[in-house]
Amino acid sequence: MKPLNSGAVLLFSVACGLAVGNVYYAQPLLDAMAEAFALSPATIGIVITLTQIGYGVGLVLLVPLGDLLNRRRLIVTQTLLSAVALLMIALAPNSLWLLLGMTLTGLLAVVTQVLVAYAATLAIPQQRGRVVGVVTSGIVVGILLARTVAGGMADLAGWRAIYFLSAGLTLLMALLLLRVLPKHETPQPASSYFALIASVFSLFKEEAVLRQRALLALLTFASAMVLWTPMVLPLAAPPLSLSHSEIGLFGLAGAAGALAAARAGHLADRGLGQWVSGLSLLLMLASWLPIALTQSSLWALLLGVITLDLGLQAIHVTSQSMIYSVRPEAQSRLTAGYMLFYSIGSALGSIGSTAMYAWAGWLGVCLLGAGINAIALFYWWLTLSHRGEGAGSRSVAQQS
Repeated sequence: MKPLNSGAVLLFSVACGLAVGNVYYAQPLLDAMAEAFALSPATIGIVITLTQIGYGVGLVLLVPLGDLLNRRRLIVTQTLLSAVALLMIALAPNSLWLLLGMTLTGLLAVVTQVLVAYAATLAIPQQRGRVVGVVTSGIVVGILLARTVAGGMADLAGWRAIYFLSAGLTLLMALLLLRVLPKHETPQPASSYFALIASVFSLFKEEAVLRQRALLALLTFASAMVLWTPMVLPLAAPPLSLSHSEIGLFGLAGAAGALAAARAGHLADRGLGQWVSGLSLLLMLASWLPIALTQSSLWALLLGVITLDLGLQAIHVTSQSMIYSVRPEAQSRLTAGYMLFYSIGSALGSIGSTAMYAWAGWLGVCLLGAGINAIALFYWWLTLSHRGEGAGSRSVAQQS
């Protein structure tokens, strides 16, 4: 088996970044979409919610297909269909088509998880960690740049422009993947589709570490979306009246989280995963104080965004490290289960935050986000006293 060359690894990484970016373009554009389709601030969050729901459904129904079907065909097909969904958004004549396109975009964006698993399969054991790290970094960069690029494109050519551009790039990526991915691969183990899906849920019953970390993912990503989803509304409104490009620049502040991610994983590998988690949750909780000062100081918002994203990325990487140590032979299914809760949390945070903003303004949003983080911190503390439960809990004990 030959090592996976650097060009192919880079292609995997770019493909992941492009696919996951499709989920986040809408965040700085919600006000423009609301105006275009006459949707109220209280309901426009449904755009993000449906995208995350689609992503969650895709994790359960599409990701397990990588263990049954030819992954090259599966990846290329999903990428082509993503281009169609993006065009559906770009050409949407009314809110119904917009919401349908968003849901399909989220559903098909799980190709990122298939790509990461496939890259790990193609890599030789000596390079697997590096390959997975590079490919996963593409996901982080895609999330960070999506908001900035979408905001800039909206100011230049309207909110639909980013979806036209992404549809073209996604089509090009499908052709590149068709050309570069190997035509022949090791046959997947025989199993039924429904058995694979059922095994995702059985892992929750068997592994306490998966249950604990999945619930933490739900809470932490819900709090993150409480910030990101309605943030465009106070920033675009008087007295701040920022442009979409200026709003999108706040997405770059999350780069600190990406830089911290590798260090968090290193500490988790040294058995400090639980304490990294606790410090990360404290950091996220503290970030809501400067975020609450947004309308009087953009520097305070910048500080809050950096600290919240840093804590979020650190606990996310730590959780994945702890989960993967439980069942190395079931990493794809563990990923699907964990990321399902991530998607549910993101969806709940999106719809809850815009409703809260309409009811209680920005201060209400900040109280909601801080409350969710406080619950997450309390739950983490409870898990420290339940490390002896089952096989999964033994893995937690080893990591703490």
